[in-house]
Amino acid sequence: MSWLSRLAERRMQAARLKGQLQGLAGEGQPLPDRTGDAFVSPGDAVGFRIMAEAGVLPEEITLKKKQAQAQREKLATLTDEMERKAALAELARLEMRQAMAEEARRAFLKG
Repeated sequence: MSWLSRLAERRMQAARLKGQLQGLAGEGQPLPDRTGDAFVSPGDAVGFRIMAEAGVLPEEITLKKKQAQAQREKLATLTDEMERKAALAELARLEMRQAMAEEARRAFLKG
């Protein structure tokens, strides 16, 4: 066990003994399903979760979860070939912006 693990364990034990771990949100409930976090580094997953709980999401997540998904749903309803072509171009633009935002975040974190 590393010194950091021992330190964390001591801090958690002290907090438990002081009752600071009682009455927390989600206590006594199963852990939430976060299968999507399997494809994200643990540090990024924690950061994204903190931002989401604060109501703030990075551009890449907004693009992926909201804008690109809405565009896919719109695309599924279109039958006119010209409209489908324009919708596909917009989807490609959104996916490119998402990839650029992800790459910018990774470059920033490598630093």
